[in-house]
Amino acid sequence: MFKTNQHHLQGNLFGFDHYLPDKQQKELSGTEEKAFYDLIFSQIKEEEFACLYSETYSRPNAPVNCLVSALILINKNNWTYEQFFKQMTFNVLTRTALGLKTFGNNPFNRATLFNFQNAIAEYYLQTGVNLLERVFDHLTAKQLKELQIKTNIQRTDSFLAASNIVSYSRVRLLVEVLIRFYRVLDEKDKGKLKNKFSEYIAHQSAGHYVYSLSRDEIPHKLIKLGELYHYLVNNTLAKNRKHEIFKILTRVYFEQFVKTKGKIIVKDNKDISSGSLQSPDDPEATYRKKGDQTSKGYTVNLTETAHPDNQLNLITDIAVDKNNKDDSTILNERLKLMKEKTPDLEELHADGAYGSSANDELLEESEIKLVQTAVRGRKAGRLVIIEKKGDQYLVSCPHQTVIAGKTKKKYKACFDQSICHCVKGTYYFTEQDYLKNKRLRNLEQLPPNRQKLRPNVEATVHEFTCKMPNKKLKIRGKIKAEFFAFMTGVGVNFGRIHRFLAKNPDKSPCGVIKVQEERYTNQKNRETWRDFIQASIFFLQNYLHQPNTSCFTKIAF
Repeated sequence: MFKTNQHHLQGNLFGFDHYLPDKQQKELSGTEEKAFYDLIFSQIKEEEFACLYSETYSRPNAPVNCLVSALILINKNNWTYEQFFKQMTFNVLTRTALGLKTFGNNPFNRATLFNFQNAIAEYYLQTGVNLLERVFDHLTAKQLKELQIKTNIQRTDSFLAASNIVSYSRVRLLVEVLIRFYRVLDEKDKGKLKNKFSEYIAHQSAGHYVYSLSRDEIPHKLIKLGELYHYLVNNTLAKNRKHEIFKILTRVYFEQFVKTKGKIIVKDNKDISSGSLQSPDDPEATYRKKGDQTSKGYTVNLTETAHPDNQLNLITDIAVDKNNKDDSTILNERLKLMKEKTPDLEELHADGAYGSSANDELLEESEIKLVQTAVRGRKAGRLVIIEKKGDQYLVSCPHQTVIAGKTKKKYKACFDQSICHCVKGTYYFTEQDYLKNKRLRNLEQLPPNRQKLRPNVEATVHEFTCKMPNKKLKIRGKIKAEFFAFMTGVGVNFGRIHRFLAKNPDKSPCGVIKVQEERYTNQKNRETWRDFIQASIFFLQNYLHQPNTSCFTKIAF
């Protein structure tokens, strides 16, 4: 049964803040953890998570704002789960961040936190809705509005996030999948197939099998593996086909082998897609080589505000996708959503990987100017194409300007060769060429203070990658990679806001002031109760020691 957490709004007579001296209470109110309570914990919409719980009357859930805040703190501080629970149990500051006022029992245990994440993942698979993404979007929208951050100019960049998987060689991957399939069979089926698997299960692991091979043996072993895969795909009993590992085995067979004229042929490396299985532990991970760097996992795309007038910039959009997907494709899929989040977006700074003909059309439709600091492919040449009206274009070189006429499929601009030779006679172009030419000229048309806005987004990328040793995530799977990205994004934005407000306390958002007012009211109530208790103790201390027995009798009940 779902129930919102209101305990943190109530005063506690025996809270640890009563036992702190006034100086320490004042220091506590200025800590980052107290700011986290105000800016993040108190702003989480718990009702969004009601869909994870039963509607029938039953045992209430663990506090959702505590669970979500725990995930944010774990990713923000790069804690292990063990480190987090130690902090929550013994650290006054961490308990303050989670709205806990005493050193009583913890609001949840490890199993509860893991089950909560599993429930979010299951809901995501069923509905396509990531509840943690909603947390990020809600908090960011509120922060942008209350801090009056300009969002019409933004910048974007991406980074590779490798999954926490073993880097398998081809043979090792094939053997690993076979061994795992053999493990799920019942004893009867294992007995029937033991001879076919004996060569592989005789070793301690797939790695040990590969280490026992010489380089010359590998081609023959690959053919033998292909034949075994072909047999299993076509002869496995229906009861064993339901196992997830059989689906992986079938996928690997069609990715690595092909049957030609009755023979099983091993595919060349160049014929195997970058989207082929990289590990049975993470079927969604893909392969990508970017420069000298290779990665098996995902790509994370970040977008943040970048207006020169902003004293503070926040991340506005995060996207996690397969790493073999081009940056321009990711932008094409996210652009409408980015426009919905920040409707006034009109200028987006990016590197050369984000440009494409499809994006040019979508950007023109959305009235967004893409500014690229490095352009891949053909550079902007000496020709400038300017739209005049409707189907008419002006094409200029440094020496002359002509009006382009429309042909059946393209536009044609005829240059006077007696004036210059920038173009040899006639120049043909399409509307896509015009949009590309327009994009390539966007940077040089900006004032100097807006031509170098993009590089600072690399510092934002570092705030994520610094939590990934060797740019490798601590988790596996696209869903968990998204959890990491969104929770880290909340933490990064919070850190920026906290540092900004520490220097500019007069800029506190209205939501924070409201929470502070509620806390002030609760504090006054606590002080009233404290005065009452102190007066009662004073009364008891003085009158219990009076020789008048009748007085003692009256109050001894």
